Amino acid sequence: MAESSPDVLRRIQRRILTFRGCRVMLDSDLADLYEVDVKVLNQSVRRNVIRFPADFMFQLTREEAALLRSQIVTLDDGRRGAHRKYRPFAFTEQGVAMLSSVLRSPRAVVVNIEIMRVFVHLRELVQSNAELARRLDELEKRSDRRFGAVFEAIRGLMAPPERPRRTIGFRAV
Repeated sequence: MAESSPDVLRRIQRRILTFRGCRVMLDSDLADLYEVDVKVLNQSVRRNVIRFPADFMFQLTREEAALLRSQIVTLDDGRRGAHRKYRPFAFTEQGVAMLSSVLRSPRAVVVNIEIMRVFVHLRELVQSNAELARRLDELEKRSDRRFGAVFEAIRGLMAPPERPRRTIGFRAV
């Protein structure tokens, strides 16, 4: 990877999704990072399927794949062979680590190290946020009731912002 490390980490972080309560990376994103075809990556996994139990890798359901497809919206209309025939596979952190033993190229080793760094960084962020919430609870218990509004405001800042839902359809004028 010729890019600088922060760029690589951001590029990888954008490709980590959440499905079924797990942080995962899709086979197509991993294949892109490893610079191999998706077919080659999945073929290597199928040859070593015993190394990939359900908590390491799973195939998206039709509904999950449709949701993913509707969110990406980069499909080419009318081009034969432009779309995937099969539902994508999702790899958890352990599944990505196992990929390094299946894909034995020097590129795979370098990419896996960077991906592991991103997963560790995300886990540290979640843990630090949980620690902050625990400390805030302790502080709130020791303080007066008049600081309740301050604690509410701090909790509001800690929570991820809610995205306003766009209305779909026509509006009556």
